Amino acid sequence: MELAFLINIIEAGLRTGTPLLFATLGELITERAGVLNLGVEGMMLVGALAGFAVAYGTGNPWIGVLVAMLAGGVISLLHAFVSITLRGDQVVSGLALTFVGTGLTSVLGAPYVQVRDVPRLPVLPVPFLYDIPLIGPSILWPLFGEKQNVIFFIGLLLVPAVWFWIERTRPGLQLRAIGEKPAAADAVGVNVGALRYFYVFVGGLFAGLAGASLSLAITPLWINEMTAGQGWIAVGLVIFAGWNPWRALMGAYIFGALRRLPLDLQAIAWLPFASNPILGVWLNMIPYLFTILALVFSSREAIRKRLGAPAALGIPYVRGERGA
Repeated sequence: MELAFLINIIEAGLRTGTPLLFATLGELITERAGVLNLGVEGMMLVGALAGFAVAYGTGNPWIGVLVAMLAGGVISLLHAFVSITLRGDQVVSGLALTFVGTGLTSVLGAPYVQVRDVPRLPVLPVPFLYDIPLIGPSILWPLFGEKQNVIFFIGLLLVPAVWFWIERTRPGLQLRAIGEKPAAADAVGVNVGALRYFYVFVGGLFAGLAGASLSLAITPLWINEMTAGQGWIAVGLVIFAGWNPWRALMGAYIFGALRRLPLDLQAIAWLPFASNPILGVWLNMIPYLFTILALVFSSREAIRKRLGAPAALGIPYVRGERGA
């Protein structure tokens, strides 16, 4: 009983944490470039609807994923234009992007609310796990070989790829430079504005992928505001991860498990949650409370530096201002 309960929690964390991982990686890349984008929720919604609609229309979920990523990237350029070209307030711009994404998908998604036969992304079994002695049939196969969607394995591949790009490549060095010392990067010929545009767009691609993984894999349907605040959790997870992709992987899966935990606890008869739904509601608030606390604490510059935030995060850069 205890082992089955634990396996269910972990499996759900791995599965539902993967969209969080995609969104977190995208926001992490954007912030490492010095741009704060609080529009992750809106971009995820746009990606979820675009992917769902295209998959339904074409019968091919992979085309839906590609269009979802493109949709997330395109709408992210609104934030890039306001925050980089116009040098507007990045917090306000990001919030506006969330409102735009929420309103746009509520209107355009109305015809798809009743659709239930959309093609979904496949489950990718790993059969050799079952043959591993002792832990194979009882643990590894239920966790990884039987239920995990292909998006889980894509997430596992993206984390080392993102880490390698940031930490071990010349473009990654430029990425870190425009987030830490944009004036120094500008002085050696790096186009700070163009690179920031590019990485905001990349963050939008990841958010679109996160949205598509929700509507085409985790819950293959469309409902209004189906992200349910996961974009905000992703923003908090970037801080929790200290802007490190490997810690983002761990944090996404932990939060995925936390989001599933209240539901499974309510199914255990001898716990008070089964008979008292109010306590279950409080448990559901845990991930969001942590997100709020992370955002509040990170708003102080001294704490942000201690956590490892890029020095120029959220600060518009004007070419020629060498003191920036």
